[in-house]
Amino acid sequence: MLREDLRNVAIIAHVDHGKTTLVDEMLKQAGAFRQNQDVNERVMDSGDIERERGITILAKNTSVLYKDVKINIIDTPGHADFSGEVERILKMVNGVIVLVDAAEGCMPQTRFVLSKAIEMKHPIIVVVNKIDRPDARLDEIGDEILELLLDLDATDEQIESPVLFCSGRMGTASLSQFEDGADITPLFDTILEHIPAPEGDETAGLQMLISSIDYNEYVGRIGVGRIERGTVKTGQQVTITDFHGSHPDFNSKIVTLYQIDGLVRTPVNDAKVGDIVWISGIENISIGDTVCSTDCVEAIEFVKISEPTVEMTFSVNDSPFAGREGKYVTSRQLRDRLYREILKDVSLRVADTDTTDSFLVKGRGEMHLSVLIETMRREGFEFSVSPPRVIFEEIDGVRCEPIERLYIDVPIGNEGAVMEKLGTRKAELQAMAPSGSRMKIEFKIPSRGLFGYKSEFLTDTKGEGIMNSVYEDYEPYRGDIPKRSTGSLVAFETGDAVTYGLFNAQERGRLFIGAGTPVYEGMIVGECPKAEDLVVNVCKKKHLTNTRASGSDDALKLITPVKFSLEDSLEFISDDELMEVTPKTIRLRKRILNNQLRAKSNSK
Repeated sequence: MLREDLRNVAIIAHVDHGKTTLVDEMLKQAGAFRQNQDVNERVMDSGDIERERGITILAKNTSVLYKDVKINIIDTPGHADFSGEVERILKMVNGVIVLVDAAEGCMPQTRFVLSKAIEMKHPIIVVVNKIDRPDARLDEIGDEILELLLDLDATDEQIESPVLFCSGRMGTASLSQFEDGADITPLFDTILEHIPAPEGDETAGLQMLISSIDYNEYVGRIGVGRIERGTVKTGQQVTITDFHGSHPDFNSKIVTLYQIDGLVRTPVNDAKVGDIVWISGIENISIGDTVCSTDCVEAIEFVKISEPTVEMTFSVNDSPFAGREGKYVTSRQLRDRLYREILKDVSLRVADTDTTDSFLVKGRGEMHLSVLIETMRREGFEFSVSPPRVIFEEIDGVRCEPIERLYIDVPIGNEGAVMEKLGTRKAELQAMAPSGSRMKIEFKIPSRGLFGYKSEFLTDTKGEGIMNSVYEDYEPYRGDIPKRSTGSLVAFETGDAVTYGLFNAQERGRLFIGAGTPVYEGMIVGECPKAEDLVVNVCKKKHLTNTRASGSDDALKLITPVKFSLEDSLEFISDDELMEVTPKTIRLRKRILNNQLRAKSNSK
């Protein structure tokens, strides 16, 4: 049976190509909002961190009604670190809209998610977005997309996918680059024509794959998925099974059932084939589980989500300032919060360590883990984290490490400095081609080679370079990579930093703190240009005398300190350092705070 009154489609693209803005316009023009309703920009990016960074982190569902057909739209993340979200979301849809920036063209994440859609044989609609950009390359973009589809072994039907030209900001779409669109109607019509209606036997036993997990403190885990077969009702007895056999089958009851209507989850009594629904009441439900009727238990095949490649140690904060700013500071609270996160983040792994105060957290990349850190500190958690480390694996007796494909776009003239720096980080040049006044370069590089490189890259390219990477595969270990070439300025004693002490310390390197900042022994207060740590006394006050000398009373001028973001701090710290995270402050510190003990440890 075909559900002609329903379409399920996902929007996939590289980060910042305009997916969420386009969804805004689809909702507005389909009448999802009242005439006088005040609506934020990027309404689908509901999280504070998403709105601040301008990126989508979690896949979001919405729906619009067009010509009596309900279109379920899933807005997916564009950053490679959150690609675990995209991989499983594609199981819920019957087709995809691939969004490509009219100026930037096909980028690494476009390639990654498109390859997943092609593997699943999904029909594709190509949308060239931001056609109103002054540097748009409409003639070349079509060729780039065709080359990418051929390169990914797309089927003939996928290669002949319809191409639309849109401006998400203006809310227009057209079937030709030479026509000005009036509204987004051509996109809706193309979805109805090109994306197939869900198909399945409504009279057979229930079969529904859980592709995503939400969590609510009142009802526990909420499973999200598409009904592949049969119907589901509230209060129905079901059996939960798993294709990979990671747990035994068990029976449960569906307590509540929801569908999405615009941006609101609406409770319903029943749903049928093709519907995307939210179900609660099943305590231990997980991503990849199949919900079946008790008389017909058949698991649906589910792709194994790619394993994490980066790990960090989260531990209880033990600095002299511990407990001053955080609401949740104990190991039990930290452990509960981390294990609660893995209920809804399929790409994350959490494990206990030898000590009760620290936990090993594994993720897809630095961005993936930094978003978790930022979320936790906003919730009131106080803890410390180690520098990120890559996860090595033994494959056929050979030590292997994760390799990433790195795409770099720099102004012509800057490529020499970039290639020199990446050469020391074991990068291999794959391709290089000029594009107007810029040079596009492609490398394969170990994931650990990218740690701490972003700030260097922006300095070398005067802030004009663009850098993107996507996980490629595990390859044999490529050898040692030089560590950070600079050292740290470390506080000598506990107290408040004063102008006189900072003035003397700034001659030794660049400072991270200003006057009046509380510091403790072992805290990192700046960066030393030499590859060694220097202990400085930023709390030292001027020795007062009753003798006045010419020039001694001149005002001391301090250089503006460098302010690090959370990601900058993670990039900066080396193996013997930690980042202390509280709701109000991010501090950098040495693992061994006592200066004498640390000097003895380093001399061994």
